[in-house]
Amino acid sequence: MASLAPTFGRGAMTNSWTDIKNTDLVVIMGGNAAEAHPCGFKWVTEAKHNRGARLIVVDPRFTRSASVADVYAPIRQGTDIAFLNGVINYCIGNSNVQWDYVKAFTNAPYLIKDGFDFKDGLFTGYDENRRDYDRSTWDYQIGPDGYVTADPSLENPRCVWQLLKKHVSVYTPETVERICGTPKESFLKVCEMIAATSAKDKYMTSMYALGWTQHSKGSQNIRTMAMLQLILGNIGVRGGGMNALRGHSNIQGLTDIGLMSNLIPGYLTIPTEKEDTLDKYMSTRGFKPLRPDQMSYWQNYRKFFVSFQKSMWGEAATAENSFAYDWLPKLDVPSYDLLRAFELMHAGRMNGYFCQGFNILLSAPNRKKVTTALSKLKYLVVMDPLQTETARFWENHGEHNDVNPAAIQTEVIELPATCFAEDEGSLVNSGRWLQWHWAGGTPPGEAKSDNWIMAQIFLRLRALYQKEGGAFPDPILKLDWHYKEPGEPSPEELAKELNGSALEDITDLNDPTKIVVAKGKQLPGFAVLRDDGKTACACWIYSGSFTEAGNQMARRDTSDPDETGAYPKWAWSWPANRRIMYNRASADTTGKPWDPSRKLLEWNGTQWSGYDVPDIGPTMKPDVVGPFIMNPEGTGRLFTRGLMREGPFPAHYEPFESPVVNVLAPRIRGNPAARVFRNDLEQFGDANEFPYAATSYRLTEHFHFWTKHSQVNAVMQPEFFVEIGEDLAREKNIQSGSWVRVWSKRGSVKAKAVVTKRVRTLTCDGKQIHIVGIPLHWGFMGETKKGFGPNSLTPYVGDANIETPEYKAFLVDIEPIAGPVA
Repeated sequence: MASLAPTFGRGAMTNSWTDIKNTDLVVIMGGNAAEAHPCGFKWVTEAKHNRGARLIVVDPRFTRSASVADVYAPIRQGTDIAFLNGVINYCIGNSNVQWDYVKAFTNAPYLIKDGFDFKDGLFTGYDENRRDYDRSTWDYQIGPDGYVTADPSLENPRCVWQLLKKHVSVYTPETVERICGTPKESFLKVCEMIAATSAKDKYMTSMYALGWTQHSKGSQNIRTMAMLQLILGNIGVRGGGMNALRGHSNIQGLTDIGLMSNLIPGYLTIPTEKEDTLDKYMSTRGFKPLRPDQMSYWQNYRKFFVSFQKSMWGEAATAENSFAYDWLPKLDVPSYDLLRAFELMHAGRMNGYFCQGFNILLSAPNRKKVTTALSKLKYLVVMDPLQTETARFWENHGEHNDVNPAAIQTEVIELPATCFAEDEGSLVNSGRWLQWHWAGGTPPGEAKSDNWIMAQIFLRLRALYQKEGGAFPDPILKLDWHYKEPGEPSPEELAKELNGSALEDITDLNDPTKIVVAKGKQLPGFAVLRDDGKTACACWIYSGSFTEAGNQMARRDTSDPDETGAYPKWAWSWPANRRIMYNRASADTTGKPWDPSRKLLEWNGTQWSGYDVPDIGPTMKPDVVGPFIMNPEGTGRLFTRGLMREGPFPAHYEPFESPVVNVLAPRIRGNPAARVFRNDLEQFGDANEFPYAATSYRLTEHFHFWTKHSQVNAVMQPEFFVEIGEDLAREKNIQSGSWVRVWSKRGSVKAKAVVTKRVRTLTCDGKQIHIVGIPLHWGFMGETKKGFGPNSLTPYVGDANIETPEYKAFLVDIEPIAGPVA
């Protein structure tokens, strides 16, 4: 049995929506904020109007974001790393580098092991049969004192800076144009504008979304821009940062509290089968500092973990049983992500599936495979406020869902749930703000809250274990369930549990006679968590959100001292109500702000003070402790060591379905470290059969698959269409408004054609590339006309690190067809 919620993108803003007003340059790449995040886009408008900020948009389509940009640069989807590596190469070559920041706050000076290298598109240690690397050489040289060795001059050929310089040197403007299709003059204009923010008083912010995450190298797309921002000194500052635009009201909260198969709340990780004891588990997580006097905050991991275990099993989690460590599941594979789950289901190795707030039939790649997989289940449980295509996957809807209901034996159980507007609770926005909301209406019919549904399932399951026993009932029978109403825990109770409380008196670590938090009281923050079982906290990064002072998430104070954009008394931001992460990096090694006009923090000689909660110990000296305290070396990473599966530096790899070969490594198809299931490998198309590069996107008038159930939205965008450029329309004799068929190796769709100037023909490696845009808001349920979605066409492969499916780059063919008879 499996249960999956929508987990197609990860990340959070390092800054906040409101901070965007402080920037000098906005780069929207891998997103379309004006259309997909129109309310948040107001802060871009404020920056342009009040600061004279400029806007760059890099996108395969001329979007509404591009229509108000100062510079628009077209790009072929799936080539962002080549583009950004080219920008890095430009900045290094022209010394557009914030040198003081790079030398002090990044790992540029650190020396890398002699065995590490990169050749013919691959890093050292590749195993073609396993599609994986031996990453042992991807690490620092460690001195006899146990600390990483460094060359502050950045001249040593084995230092990160020199290796990076060599790595990006091939990404010349000419090569970028050849790979990306971006005209050289457009690329150089973008480079010039970005490079200008290497000045200590100029900052750039990056805004991205699913246009970066939904690739087989999505994590590296994001990392490449983060590296560029480190080189420019734009991380941890007002108006800077890496800002992930989350596409759903609580996707951020979902990832925060660990609703992924390999996580527990607060981005802690599930143990593996090899970690059969708590000590083994902790041996690879409580990282010791790699530089003298450096703080490595993950040394507190055990406090976070033990406090989580106490929140789960209460008095039953004791030091004697390693705080119920054996009761946590142990992974036999890296994760049971969506792609792996449906591969198992497709192979007949899964009996049941709980689908909560997720329309999987329209969301997972290769819809034909998804339908076959669902048809092999014994039962499917759908918890949703709406009638979804997933719940009706077994019904025949003609060409829009051509199945034989008599051949499908899956039992489907629908549990009508409430909509967010009918609930009370907190939602976490892209900027990590936990904002409390109250119910705006009552649910219709038999709809029940998710809390009620989940509680009832648990209580009934527990009763069965109590009655019938089981192989190992302890984790169920001893789960701590002390709620006022066990059948429906209240949002406030759950929020308090996430914040954490003291199970015993908590004393000062330096003065045992002083009680910091009395028994039974809410915790003021994660700094008081303990690893001896005296604190319970379900999600350490949320600690401080619901304290003895009350529900901090419900605060609505709009005060903003000196108009910094922080709004520190509006709601609550994780962690510790910090509005800009890594904010220690906004000041130099003496503690003075890089840009005094945009001060965040400053060292006053004895402690840090300023407009935000310091992302460092308040009394830690600026010339001693590095700003990136979640890394054991205290610096931002231009070289990731072994933490990314496809390499410690980002390299350009083509999508698995690409109209051209990888010009830098012609023998390599796709991401060499991405997991590919055998049967899916056979279903990748090639450019000879499918010559056009397709991508998926969203419209302002619809929200995912929800609003097709609303007549107002259905009227505004009633019908499925695909978007093509004028050149392709002429080549294929397609008229705007006529019907077309679009097909890939996995499926076929019919749609109206919208012929537009927004999609232009690109030239890549001497070949003309036509792009087909496919929006995703239609299905066979709801108020809109029945339609298809891009997942009927997309390949079954994901990002090498987090398995987000590659929806943004795939190959299709297109032809005009006769439309349906009126």
